[in-house]
Amino acid sequence: MIDIVLSERDFDYELQALVTGFFPGVHNRVLIQPEQEDAALFELAERESGDGISLLTGVFLGQYEIRGWVLGKGHLHRNSVSVSGGQDFHKHVDKTTHPYRTTYKNKLKKLLFELYSSIPEEELPEGIQRSIPVWGTMTGVRPTKIPMNRLLEGEPLEQVRRSMEEEYCCSGGKAELCLDIAVREAKLLQKAEYDKGYSLYIAIPFCPSTCLYCSFPSYPLERFQALIPDYLEALKKEIRFCAGLQRGKRLTSVYIGGGTPTTLSAGQMEELLQCLYESFPVNEAAEITVEAGRPDSITREKLMVLRKFDVERISVNPQTMQDKTLQSIGRHHTVEQTKEVFALARECGFENINMDLIIGLPGETPEDFENTLEQIRKLDPDSITIHSLVVKRASRLRRLLDEGAVPEEERAHRMEKMMELGLTFAAENGYQPYYMYRQKNTAGYAGSSGQENIGFAREGKECLYNILIMEEMQSIAALGAGASTKCYDRQRHIVSRVENVKSVTDYISRIDEMLQRKQEHGMGD
Repeated sequence: MIDIVLSERDFDYELQALVTGFFPGVHNRVLIQPEQEDAALFELAERESGDGISLLTGVFLGQYEIRGWVLGKGHLHRNSVSVSGGQDFHKHVDKTTHPYRTTYKNKLKKLLFELYSSIPEEELPEGIQRSIPVWGTMTGVRPTKIPMNRLLEGEPLEQVRRSMEEEYCCSGGKAELCLDIAVREAKLLQKAEYDKGYSLYIAIPFCPSTCLYCSFPSYPLERFQALIPDYLEALKKEIRFCAGLQRGKRLTSVYIGGGTPTTLSAGQMEELLQCLYESFPVNEAAEITVEAGRPDSITREKLMVLRKFDVERISVNPQTMQDKTLQSIGRHHTVEQTKEVFALARECGFENINMDLIIGLPGETPEDFENTLEQIRKLDPDSITIHSLVVKRASRLRRLLDEGAVPEEERAHRMEKMMELGLTFAAENGYQPYYMYRQKNTAGYAGSSGQENIGFAREGKECLYNILIMEEMQSIAALGAGASTKCYDRQRHIVSRVENVKSVTDYISRIDEMLQRKQEHGMGD
């Protein structure tokens, strides 16, 4: 247990995330107490040690100075940083919107980062291993958002690079990866004139079967197929209603995801796309993507319907090219089926095909992933996305991994090696990284390389929607069960959400409520 003593409840979430980055697997909690003198600190540590506290951390948030300390094995390590009292941050009534908040937070996190980094290993309690986070103080899931915003505002690249390393303590390798992606994102967004439009997401929450690792709302076709007609009727109602709210606005991109959209029959897919084109100015959009997804749900008839409606970008997602793994994670298709469906998509005229891969799947070694990449190379997709495995604590996959013979640390090293193989593969085969986000909970240790999901594409084959959904710089109208609409306030640079219910049956029966939510939230403003 690691206790974090704060003089007031502010920035507690960010500090807990930073502590987790240094000490993965060690539980931490926040205590709110006024500033403590040295004697009181030792008394506090002695009093609380019976509860299993192994490291004590304290932060005093002052108007002119932030003081931080760490107590380990009887030694007190302290540091402080001055802050601008002239900004009057701590007297402000609503500190969450104060213009100085981000600067104050960054100074606080850097102070704690430097303290944790400087503690000698021998002063760490037994059983605790420290991992210096390669992303520094950047604890959020969108590390590219910070440099990209600065680049879009005209800040010189070298200045942004220095900020990544000095202000955010980001390692050189991660800073370069982040900047590389941020530069590419900024160019793509400017070209698409993202600030003049909105995007559209359509959710099809049905799947052939539920994969062990899946955390998205999905309903196995075998049990829920009878609900699809009613679901489509409700979805079409939401499409027509929301089209009215967005009338006169510019549509940037459309993404149909899931679940697995190709669990719909060819006729149902045509019905959906017909309604979409009649309601929204889809022909004016820069791109339309359908996440075809599982090879066992894709047919020539469905692909030809997509071509009929000018869908240019699809995904054929194997996740792995190892049959043994596909069976263990509940994907009822084979590697050979993936190859056949990919060839079929090319035959049907698709010239922009993405393939998703996952590193860290149970039982897979770096050699397995290297073999997967070799098979992907022969297929020659236009883009690939490499995901780091997310493991929910209560999932069946978590139990499967816990029952395996590979220790957690070894699994983390494997993921790190797999990501390195993926980066090398992309560079050698003409793919450039164009978007990225981090996972809050991965199968690897925090601080390892296997924390990121990275999209790679050949020039001109990038998915604009992927950038927009990650960087939150445009409103995205999201329709269907489990969909989350993001309303972007361009003046205040904040995003608010309008959630649809996740349950398909609730969505069907409460569709009018979903429409009312969007209207009351001002989605059409």
